[in-house]
Amino acid sequence: MTGNAAYRLRGRPLPNGPAPFTTLVELTWIEKRIECWIRFGQESYEQKLDRRRRLVGFAPETIFCLVRWAANEHGTIISRVDIVRAVDRGEPFQTLPFVRPGGDILLKIDGWPKVERVLQIVDAIEAQGIDPAEVSPDHWRHVHNRLAAGHEPRAYTVTRHKAFLLRRRAEP
Repeated sequence: MTGNAAYRLRGRPLPNGPAPFTTLVELTWIEKRIECWIRFGQESYEQKLDRRRRLVGFAPETIFCLVRWAANEHGTIISRVDIVRAVDRGEPFQTLPFVRPGGDILLKIDGWPKVERVLQIVDAIEAQGIDPAEVSPDHWRHVHNRLAAGHEPRAYTVTRHKAFLLRRRAEP
């Protein structure tokens, strides 16, 4: 986080701020220059910082997808997608730009062809009537590993999703 938002967040909660242990993400949108957005995930907090930036928060255990794209006068300079699980107090986490404090990174892909493929996978999951934020974290890790190795990931089906939900319900 930069500027005024970082100053206000440094060690103190914002007035009318997020609940404790909320993972905060700063989103910036400067048309055709810097575009950061949330592709999926249930936001528990939102604050508009200025006309180009806003701060969104996610409760612990929430899975969300952060897409970042930036360009200059010569074209695209970064294209990236991260699927992250918001962590609770005391859990280990990895750091990410614009994400405070960080999260459990399930998928981390850069380069437009691979980012586009991840977005197509998300669309295919939604086409089956499944919320991508409810997909098994293991599936997102699988997608990351397969794409990083240059292979096609297995499809996430309704049957796999039902099995995941049953397994999650059975775990203590």
